[in-house]
Formats: sequence, structure tokens, C-alpha cells
Amino acid sequence: MTRARLSGVARAMAAACLAATAMGVATPAFAQTVVFNHNIFGPPRAVTAGIEAIAEFYKKESNGAFEIKIAYGAALGPERQAPESIKTRGYEGAQMCAGYYPNKFPLLSAMELPFLAPRRTEDRAKVDHAFLNHPLIVKEMADRWNIKYLGPTFLPAYEFMGNKRIATANDMKGVKMRISGLNGKALQAFGAVPTMVTAPESYTALERGTIDSLGFPYAYTFGAYKSYEVSKYVTEGMAMSGFMCFQGTSLDAWNKLPAALTAKLPQAQQLATVALLKAYKAEDEKWIPIFKQRLEVTPFPPEERAKLAAGANEIWEAWVKEQEAAGRPGREILNFIKSEVAKYK
Repeated sequence: MTRARLSGVARAMAAACLAATAMGVATPAFAQTVVFNHNIFGPPRAVTAGIEAIAEFYKKESNGAFEIKIAYGAALGPERQAPESIKTRGYEGAQMCAGYYPNKFPLLSAMELPFLAPRRTEDRAKVDHAFLNHPLIVKEMADRWNIKYLGPTFLPAYEFMGNKRIATANDMKGVKMRISGLNGKALQAFGAVPTMVTAPESYTALERGTIDSLGFPYAYTFGAYKSYEVSKYVTEGMAMSGFMCFQGTSLDAWNKLPAALTAKLPQAQQLATVALLKAYKAEDEKWIPIFKQRLEVTPFPPEERAKLAAGANEIWEAWVKEQEAAGRPGREILNFIKSEVAKYK
């Protein structure tokens, strides 16, 4: 029997031990811990600081009896198959981004609408958290994929790095840009050619010219995937919203844990938020000077950004219409996000 796949008896023993620990009773020895295998695409980096903090927290709180075992580099399976893998019990959890799964998280995709999310990362963290706890989003995850929101993976605003100079909206004409579908629609109006590749595929795609420019959270992602090694330019000031990402786990597996542990999830999520903000700040301090030394930084003026954002409302409304036509409460979701964003303007 593998460590990750406990028998029913072993799981019961582990759960009993966890419960005993939570009540202050000495934990008896048992053969195996409860392990949640958690799939992460890409290497350890700033964006993984949150799930790492959650894993450390729960290991400590359970005296080592509950482990979230993180597998980097999508070692447990392709990132595009994460929802299916969790639902079929291939593994317990994963890092996921709605844009990688068209139509699989239809309501969740609202947070990928262009120029909707707050620009400040601290504010984005609060909006994402409120959104992921909205009853309609909780239900969508549970009903479609047997998934529960485990931890935050909010992202800083997006900039573009690559081999095409982009300093105005008109500079996007004909540029093959790595950006999510809903954000891509705002750039398509100016002639951009949205081309989706996963983050791990981005270096090779840029090197080979499959894409001309990468849209990534600034600045840690460009450093993590070494995009600057095969680029000439980077924007500052575009500050686009991008993927809606989160750490999810199997709802069934989660519900088998002792209540004393599951009740601590808000505390774990707060620790993850602090860890992410700290990691992003450290990466900015590390990478931005390197980018400025190696690349041509092209400021994207506020008036040019305003041109891109001008068509955003039309895209939002088209999204609502599509959701409502499918019988989903798109208007309610969009209004909720707007109300949350308004708190931080």
C-alpha cells in the first residue's frame, strides 16, 4: 500500500489520532500519516509560497499526522487535467487557474474579465478571497468537480515581456500575445493575436517565435520562468488583470478530516496571504532591477491603458449574456465582484 493511498482502516486510525491531538490527548503511534498529494505546475516560486505556508501550518497543527505533500513541475499529471484528476481521485489537490480550463469553471472565470480586478495586489487578495467564498462559486466547484477552495493564489497585475516593443495600444497590432481568453478580447480590438500556452511552455514558445510577448504577473513570473533570457522588452504600467487562480482540494477528502483541523482553514488561508504578499515583494526587489539592466523597459502611459480599458464594459456584458443564456447567474456574480472592487478604489 502506498503512503498516499491509505486503507480505510489506516485512514480511520489516522483520523482518530488527529482528533485526539486536537483535544489535547497524546497522539498514539500509527503506521501512516494522512497525505494529500497536491499538484503544482512549474517550480517552487513566489506563487507557491501560499500553499507551502498552508502545508507547514497543517503539519504543525496535526503534529505531523496530516501532510499536504506538494509535487512541483506537474509531477502528478498535466496541469490542464487537474479538475478531472481531483474528481477521479488521481490526487487530492492542485493549483488551478480558470483560464487553463475553458468552460470548466464558467462563473469563476468572471475574475478574468479585463480591467475588472483591482490593480494593487493587496486589494486583489481581498477580492479574490471574498469571491472564492461566494456561495455560487463554492457550489460550482463542488457540483462540477468535487473541489473545495483550500488556499489563495491571487496574482499581481500583468505586464508583457517579449520581442515586440509595446508602448501604445496600436503597438499590439499583429503581436502574438500569451494572455487568457477574456483579457485577450480587450487586446484583440487593437489587433493583438491572443495565443494561450501554459506558463511552463512559455520560454520555448517565446524562444521559437510561436509567441511574441508574454503576459505574466509582474515581476516574479518572468524571473521564475527565465523569460528575460529570450526577451528584449518589458512593459510597465499596463497592469492588466489576468488568470483567476486558486489552490483547490478534494471536497470528499477534506470532509474526512477532523473538524478541529478543518475549522482552522481561515487561519491557514490568512497565513498563506501574508506569505504570498511577502514573497511577491521580495521578488520585485530582486527581479525588477535585473529586468531594467537587461531589457528595454517601455512605460505604458495611463492614457494608453485607458484606451484598452474603454471596451471592457462591453466584454463584461457579453460575458453576462453568455452565462445567463446558459442558465447561470452571471449578472449576480458580476455585480458582486464590482461591489467588492469598489471597496478598494
